[in-house]
Amino acid sequence: MHRQYYVYIVTNQGNEVLYTGVTNDLARRIWEHKNGTAEGLTSRYNAGRLVYYEVFDDPQSAIAREKQLKSGSRKNKEKLVEGMNPGWQDLSEDMFGWE
Repeated sequence: MHRQYYVYIVTNQGNEVLYTGVTNDLARRIWEHKNGTAEGLTSRYNAGRLVYYEVFDDPQSAIAREKQLKSGSRKNKEKLVEGMNPGWQDLSEDMFGWE
């Protein structure tokens, strides 16, 4: 079975917080963010809106990309989101059929 790895950015309703993470199960991880079971920053700021993601075939590449994004500026993250998702829509709604 071929496993994929995801680097993702979630935000809250007002886009005040941009959280970058990595996972091998994007649906489960976003569900955790949406339901407040992901501890820390995302639960504190109710950051459960998936606004950006990238797919990788190996965990090392995904982790390296996550570190690169986390060390970058907010402005660079905003450019990535706007390139993929100019309206800052919650991508999980269409991907997983959630509202």
